[in-house]
Amino acid sequence: MIENPSSVLFVCSENALRSPMAEALTKHRLRTAVFVDSAGVRDGDLDSMAIAVMDEIGVDMSRHKSKRLNDLMDTSFAVIVTLSPEAHHKAIEVTRLAACEVEYWPTPDPSVAEGHRDARLAAYRELRDYLRKRIEIRFSDQ
Repeated sequence: MIENPSSVLFVCSENALRSPMAEALTKHRLRTAVFVDSAGVRDGDLDSMAIAVMDEIGVDMSRHKSKRLNDLMDTSFAVIVTLSPEAHHKAIEVTRLAACEVEYWPTPDPSVAEGHRDARLAAYRELRDYLRKRIEIRFSDQ
């Protein structure tokens, strides 16, 4: 069994949807066993549909404050998980001289889904369930 890292940072494009969801899911799973945070490459506002689909499974992320990778005081995380190509390139650039593992989890952006509200919510649920599964596989809750 692979040991959990001491700290994990999830990074996406705007820290408005994918990385906050991954942060909230990981914190919900691991509690305080691992330090978990998230950031984006650019500024963004928390996505209300992401909040709604996380509420469906009892995970509250409504208080999340979006932040940029460049604004983090400390980027010395044991593992950085990137969720978009833009975030992956930026994380590689930022960690070039750091002893840090960078993992890329290609993750679709549900905010580009079209159609009525139910169809769009389905895309957000798919993302939530995808992230939850990846987190379960990667991080032990023991």
